[in-house]
Amino acid sequence: MSLDPLLAEIRACRACAAELPFEPRPVVWVSTQTRILISSQAPGRRVHESGLPFDDPSGDRLRDWMGVDRATFYGDPKIGVAGMSFCYPGTDRNGADYPPLPRCAPLWRPRLQGELPNVELTLLVGSYAQAWTLGKAAKRSVTETVRAWRDYPPDVLPMPHPSWRNTAWLRRNPWFDEELAPYVRRRVAEIIAS
Repeated sequence: MSLDPLLAEIRACRACAAELPFEPRPVVWVSTQTRILISSQAPGRRVHESGLPFDDPSGDRLRDWMGVDRATFYGDPKIGVAGMSFCYPGTDRNGADYPPLPRCAPLWRPRLQGELPNVELTLLVGSYAQAWTLGKAAKRSVTETVRAWRDYPPDVLPMPHPSWRNTAWLRRNPWFDEELAPYVRRRVAEIIAS
């Protein structure tokens, strides 16, 4: 199978329709040229509405960590985004997004990754992406996993979620901005330039 028919199949997916309070709108942003894959959690409400991954304040923070502007993020086919769930899972009564729908990753990720042979770097954004990709190599918490970023193969980098909810985490863990974020910027710049 080639990538385009698979993307059409993903975008037409309604496997979780009965579990969602609205019409599914799978969001995946990849191409055969994808070399940097952002493996995230699930789209938020704004992304559900726009159809653009990370089209929200979390995306602004992620782009800053990567050292790319909005035009590069959406315009350079070397950058791709595929969540653990492609549909917005909704929010709880406190306004927090529900976890990614558990059916999505096993249904789509192996096939999708098989169609992305040029990926050199996968940014594991948040606990769900880290658990799926790293398996038993993931630590007990996001903090421990991200802090151990040097222990993982150079083609994967665990990162916290860029949500505003993690602002306090970033203040408590200044090493992220001092060590890992500059490294991410360098790696992303090298890949984009090559």
